[in-house]
Amino acid sequence: MVVVMSPDATDEDVANVVSRVEGVGGAAFVSKGVVRTIIGLVGDIDSFHHLNLRTLRGVADVHRISDPYKLVSRQHHPDRSTVWVGREGARVPIGPDTFTLLAGPCAVETAEQTLAAAQMAKSAGATILRGGAFKPRTSPYAFQGLGVRGLEILGQVRAATGLPVVTEVVDARDVPVVAEHADMLQIGTRNMANFGLLQAVGDAGKPVLLKRGMTATIEEWLMAAEYVAQRGNLEIVLCERGIRTFEPATRNTLDISAVPVVQAASHLPVIVDPSHAAGRKDLVVPLSRAAIAVGADGIIVDVHPDPETALCDGPQALLGSDLRELAQAVRRLPPVLGRVDAGQLARR
Repeated sequence: MVVVMSPDATDEDVANVVSRVEGVGGAAFVSKGVVRTIIGLVGDIDSFHHLNLRTLRGVADVHRISDPYKLVSRQHHPDRSTVWVGREGARVPIGPDTFTLLAGPCAVETAEQTLAAAQMAKSAGATILRGGAFKPRTSPYAFQGLGVRGLEILGQVRAATGLPVVTEVVDARDVPVVAEHADMLQIGTRNMANFGLLQAVGDAGKPVLLKRGMTATIEEWLMAAEYVAQRGNLEIVLCERGIRTFEPATRNTLDISAVPVVQAASHLPVIVDPSHAAGRKDLVVPLSRAAIAVGADGIIVDVHPDPETALCDGPQALLGSDLRELAQAVRRLPPVLGRVDAGQLARR
């Protein structure tokens, strides 16, 4: 069961609901979004009905949810959500009315490389900078990222370009320092089922970009989002980045159908990562067009000023004519579907 609080509900109103639920042996999980607060209830449904929660001050509605993912379901939230990323004076929307391009280097290598990639991304229409300071790699001998130094570089590049920063966190112990430097915390495919990490980012108070696990079903993906939401954070963006199949022609198989399926099931925004789905730069633009056409709320792509020397995922990074072609697709196609460039609605 889910209790939806009215926009003008006070902390006292919320506490009253929680107290009454706990008084009958239930548990209440409070999640706050930009415009509303939702309380997820766990326990005996009949006991909750006897509380007459709808009559309490500050309660807008009460829903019985059949989906296993209670807080991120559209059953209690028919309108899809918009997540705002950034700090005061530079907030960018990701949601159903806009199209948002997130771009930057897969890994932060140097201050010069990161700034050059950010400038390339911005020239292509990106309004959010992606860049990895901590890199979870299959091989322990591969480049693992610059760590805190990489976070500092991202902060410097944000100041120079005005682009909010999304970066990955791979360890729950690192959540505080990453949250201190980043505007949005990314959970990568390898950590989608790292439940302790999901709870830690849910507690961090920053928007979360949650990538689909490489072998995860859509329900498992949404249940991972529920872990974040249950800790009080509804500012979650889902990212389809390809799943592992029998087909070796691409790094992963982009499940383009996942976008409308998830949008029908959940109110959370959904974006697509064509770079990591394909693993090849020649496929990034065609897959980006497909993502836009199917109704994705944005895409996240890799760019690099010198892909041949990149320390991570150089073969999929865009520059030059490929980046210009992407910029053209991002500029022309979303308006056909009634989408506005996120940069036009950014709050600066």
